[in-house]
Amino acid sequence: MLVLRLIETFVIAFIGGYIFYLLDFPLPWVLGALTLVMLWQGFMKRNLLVPNAVRDAGFIILGIYFGLYFTKDTFQTVIPYFLPYVLLTIVLIVVCVVLGSIVSKWIKVDQTTSVFACIPGGLSEMAIASEALKGNSSLVVIFQTVRLIAVLFMIPPVMTLIFRDGGSSGTNVVVGEIFNGSLWNYGWFILPVIAAVFIRDKIPAGIIIGALGITAVMNVSPIELASVPSIVMNGAQIAVGASLGKKMIFEDLKVGGKYIFLYFGLAITIIAVSFGLGVALANFTTLNYPTAILSIAPGGFFEMVLTAYNVGGDAAVVSALQLVRVLLIVLCVPPALKWWFERNRKRTNLGDHHYHRSSTNFGE
Repeated sequence: MLVLRLIETFVIAFIGGYIFYLLDFPLPWVLGALTLVMLWQGFMKRNLLVPNAVRDAGFIILGIYFGLYFTKDTFQTVIPYFLPYVLLTIVLIVVCVVLGSIVSKWIKVDQTTSVFACIPGGLSEMAIASEALKGNSSLVVIFQTVRLIAVLFMIPPVMTLIFRDGGSSGTNVVVGEIFNGSLWNYGWFILPVIAAVFIRDKIPAGIIIGALGITAVMNVSPIELASVPSIVMNGAQIAVGASLGKKMIFEDLKVGGKYIFLYFGLAITIIAVSFGLGVALANFTTLNYPTAILSIAPGGFFEMVLTAYNVGGDAAVVSALQLVRVLLIVLCVPPALKWWFERNRKRTNLGDHHYHRSSTNFGE
């Protein structure tokens, strides 16, 4: 039974990816698999199956693939952009906090939930952080899912429409159509697999970052690495796309009710702001527009890197800067918001206390 569900899932995912590929859509194997799996599961009422091991294998392959983009020059290239990038990312986070706070005053969603629903961090990480600060984690998951859908179906197509040049960022990456290299060359990939499995639950996006990081280090060393066959790369994208589609449940989206469209609008606003900040980053540095925009875009790590590869951006630089963004949001934003929310609560309580005393004195 489980085997049949698994076969059904990946047949549907492959068909979706192949349809998007024939239609020349951006990220076809990811978005096509995601779309058809989501629709098939929702309309046909099928209980599809994507084992975590299959999803993780897809992420590891993608991590290795993007790790092969890194050269010695990449690390030297990223350093000058670090400070302006961090400053612009902080601006984006502040905009998200302000938008979430303003919206919470208009609707029946508390401020903590609304803010964490807007911040472009990992879905599960933002849900956990909101729960720790007494927010509604269920609503955060729903609205973050809406944000994810907006990002996945807007940023790649828009970037492809504007910047598409046939793909390839100009960096040297070892990607082959068929398996080549000795068994020993492929044997080195055991190391990034081990690293990815070891840190997958220890840091955000650890499963892909671990594989990418170790592969990048090996790639700048004297070690000779084998190529990643395109058929393996496409299979990994299908696995990841299917896992994303499996998570997008129609019933969950219905729970958010009338607020879904509001938070979809907020997601579009945040995407527009990030595009503007990306243009500013490109103008203040030597980064080209696709690289700068995708580095600061509020999307998933691998989706933005994959888009960079397709539109002529530098996938290695996007990988490095997106990692900075993810770590900055996950490590710094929850403590900062906790301090801010508690400060506001104390100020509100103090104001209520003074108001209560004044009212009492007036009554006397």
